[in-house]
Amino acid sequence: MKAQTAGRLLSGPGTPRPPAVPGPAIGLLEHPWTRFTVRRLGRLVVSVWVLVTAAFLMIHLIPGDPVRAALGLTASQQVVDQRREQLGLNDSLPAQYLRFLRDLAGGDLGVSVTSGLPVTQTIGDRLPSTVALAVASFLLAVLLSVPLGAAMAVLTRGGRRHRSELTFTSAGVLIATIPEFLLAVGLVWVFGVRLGWFPVAGQAGIDSYVLPVVSLAAGPAAVLARIVRIEMLSVLHTDYIRTARAKRLPARRIHLRHALPNAVTAGLTIGGLLLSGLVAGTVLVENVFAWPGLGSTIVRSILTKDYPVVQGVVLVYGTGVLLVNIAVDVVLALLDPRSAIRES
Repeated sequence: MKAQTAGRLLSGPGTPRPPAVPGPAIGLLEHPWTRFTVRRLGRLVVSVWVLVTAAFLMIHLIPGDPVRAALGLTASQQVVDQRREQLGLNDSLPAQYLRFLRDLAGGDLGVSVTSGLPVTQTIGDRLPSTVALAVASFLLAVLLSVPLGAAMAVLTRGGRRHRSELTFTSAGVLIATIPEFLLAVGLVWVFGVRLGWFPVAGQAGIDSYVLPVVSLAAGPAAVLARIVRIEMLSVLHTDYIRTARAKRLPARRIHLRHALPNAVTAGLTIGGLLLSGLVAGTVLVENVFAWPGLGSTIVRSILTKDYPVVQGVVLVYGTGVLLVNIAVDVVLALLDPRSAIRES
């Protein structure tokens, strides 16, 4: 008892307290964001290695001689052998693989079999057109789907307007199931041939973007609109939305400021997958509209058996898809840091 009384007297208001001992600080390597970055970079490195290896083996797994297939049956055996020696195809497979990795690290993707131009030059000339087409299509899909999906969620909340919901769902399924190239052909026939409103081939001006962009954006916009509607309906039934209504906040503020951001965050992963699909979908759409991009280049290279160009374009497309997935993961982690912390 005396010791407790003495302790209380010594710890009175006028007595200085001993400094607090800080807890153990979290090391840099143990920080959740550090682990998140290391995990994503590790997955990216492994994925890129698998992609590069698959692109390298692609030529060697094709039956027959790719040089003979590219030069044709009329080329002499001497010309074929000389071309194989130039491409290094007479070396052993491990030696070719190591040389391929070394050249790739230096930015050298080889030389075209048919034109003799560097593959990097061909890709550099065609890549901007493909990127512009894919980005414009993605932006159009987002601008159409987010407002439409949110509006339909508000209108059909609680089982209201059943006919509108049925029409929206049926139209979305129908549009999403139409292949991009088939929709492109239909748009060309209606708006290019019959009405003459837009050009049907080439890249010349803003109006030449309309038909290919709509062809690529229609399907993803239909899918994303349905996802946004479903997520928006889920958010509208949460407790904090009920609390906002109980506070008699304006409906526009509740929907746009409280509900929509959470619904869009939940649909961001689907948006990233759709962007990856848009990148791949440019292959067929570019050929319908004679678009000077990588899609038409890879199809023409496959037909002419120009495998170094095919190899380089496959690497570019695969790397683009991987980078899109990484960007989606980073954006999700920034919007919801708990997503990076939850992972071990």
